[in-house]
Amino acid sequence: MTVAPSPPIEAETVENALLGGRVRLRQPAKGYRAGMDAALLAAATTAEPGQRVIEAGCGAGAVLMQIAARRPGVRLTGLERDPAMAALARENATLNGAGAQIREGDVAAGFRALDLPPFDWAVSNPPFFDDPGALRAPAPGKRGAWMADDGLKAWTGFLLKAVREGGRIVVIHRADRLADLLALLGETAGSFAIRPIHPYADEPAKRVLVQAIKTGKAPLRLLPPLVLHDRSGAKHTAEAEAVLRGEAGLEW
Repeated sequence: MTVAPSPPIEAETVENALLGGRVRLRQPAKGYRAGMDAALLAAATTAEPGQRVIEAGCGAGAVLMQIAARRPGVRLTGLERDPAMAALARENATLNGAGAQIREGDVAAGFRALDLPPFDWAVSNPPFFDDPGALRAPAPGKRGAWMADDGLKAWTGFLLKAVREGGRIVVIHRADRLADLLALLGETAGSFAIRPIHPYADEPAKRVLVQAIKTGKAPLRLLPPLVLHDRSGAKHTAEAEAVLRGEAGLEW
């Protein structure tokens, strides 16, 4: 069952600089604001000039704007069900000269509802929870980003339909949902590549980046992890800092 989107966000916004200042992003002053996961998803979207990329659940456009800065010439589309966030994404596209097309719509309605040809890439940072009992209820402004009302299957189903044969799907999600992601995406995709994201080298991964290729048949590849922090007191490891500043990507 699909529930109504979160209440409209407040008009007040804050502006953040991403990729070492190459991207300006306006986001709600209160409520959900994109961060590390958006930066990693953008870094892992290694599309080539002329290729078409769609993001499911684009929010204010943090991923799209960073892809635009990293990958000039890529053609970008975002889908967002919250009208206020979609409006912010359009504002950010104008602010950054990104030329991204933002469509309003619900992932649960399926890709065919958009009446668009299949894309070369479909990427997403789906809501991390689909069981309201799994966590304390988030603030109203954050609910849509944290809770997948129609379950993870609705998101993977959208992504699978959104790409052409041979097209690529990239998802960042909780590490403990990896088995679910592989099972759901594996319905029509394969050639999986998995990059674990560890908070520290001596701690378990909390996130995974997963790439799948529609109709791909190659063996699964487990890639070297990205470690975000060390014990030296620095904010990030040198590798993570290079990714966050846009000086390095996450190649597959």
